[in-house]
Amino acid sequence: MTEPAATANTLPPEEAGRLMRLATYASVSVAVSLILAKLIAWFWTDSISLLATLIDSTLDAAAAILNMVAVRHALAPADKEHRFGHGKAEALAGLGQAMFIAGSAGFLILEAFGRFFHPQVPQAIEVGIGVMILSIVATLGLLAVQKHVISKTNSTAIKADSLHYKTDLYVNGSVILALILAAYGWVGFDAVFAIGIGIYILYSAWEIVQHAMDDLMDRELSNEERQQITDIVLAHPEARGMHDLRTRKSGVTYFIQLHLELDPNLRLKAAHKIADEVEASLFAAFPNSEIIIHEDPEGLIEEMPDFAEVVHADEEKNV
Repeated sequence: MTEPAATANTLPPEEAGRLMRLATYASVSVAVSLILAKLIAWFWTDSISLLATLIDSTLDAAAAILNMVAVRHALAPADKEHRFGHGKAEALAGLGQAMFIAGSAGFLILEAFGRFFHPQVPQAIEVGIGVMILSIVATLGLLAVQKHVISKTNSTAIKADSLHYKTDLYVNGSVILALILAAYGWVGFDAVFAIGIGIYILYSAWEIVQHAMDDLMDRELSNEERQQITDIVLAHPEARGMHDLRTRKSGVTYFIQLHLELDPNLRLKAAHKIADEVEASLFAAFPNSEIIIHEDPEGLIEEMPDFAEVVHADEEKNV
């Protein structure tokens, strides 16, 4: 599984939540508008490739509504039953989107194969092309909004939605080409492009599954973010080192745990003060995060026996 690029959430939770809700409202509005436009165009053209993008937009709307509900739930504060918050609702929404997308792709491919063996010449080509151009313009506007929100929140749910809409650009462009070729060339082009669109949609569903599973399986943050954390910790003048850095992400919340190595002669109060300062520096870089720092005396790790050696010694003792 390739490691997805990630950007730290640089906003306080309230602002991040506002942007995420804005993105979900925009997604639902665009999807519903395009469904109506494409439905009219499909009735006029009877194009299987246009039907493909109509199905895709219908599932966009379903996925966007699912996203809207999931984001609202994910932004709910931690409670007695969910001490770590509800952030993984975003990843679950991503998996739900992938199921919708994969199902639509399978249906589309079956329909396209049927039309390939029984081709029909699309009608009212100008209407179909006009609707596809409208779809491209609306999708580009939505993607611009989503890109801004992702750069500020790193939301998994918005990433999944954005990835799907990016595939829509290729889908809409290919439908325009399919309509032109089917009308002025070989009628089978309409079905061939629909099959290609279906395969591409399946690929996009797999990418969404990868992103969602990273969050659900508590995948470590990116190497760049982990290096940023390390640099911040070691920048403190009293820090002698660090180890056992553990990170994960749930919704818009980051979880950071580490052991901070300090002068073994420090008093507990002084060590605690240094840990608080390091935590404040980390929180400045990762505002929406929960940070746990354990203070260790420098050299403790080197003095402790290796775990494998302890296990081996125990085995010899039991023989």
